[in-house]
Amino acid sequence: MSVPKTTAYVRIIRQSLREGEMEGEVSAGSYQWWFQWQFRQGRLIVQPSLGKALIIEPLGRFLERCDYQLEPGGDYEFTIRAKL
Repeated sequence: MSVPKTTAYVRIIRQSLREGEMEGEVSAGSYQWWFQWQFRQGRLIVQPSLGKALIIEPLGRFLERCDYQLEPGGDYEFTIRAKL
């Protein structure tokens, strides 16, 4: 039995080390969200709320794992172990 997978696509729009924030867009399946990661506070805001529960945990793990590699204007992707 294979594990369902969905590729999530991330675009970083803005990053401010001084403010401790990163903003971007993420899409997976038919969903699309805007996010703001306040990395000094460890807080991740995702909008809209539709499907938010599906993306917030895997997006948070991705951002924490790759934060120093992410740059504004960059396009990235990661795999979610779920079918969206």
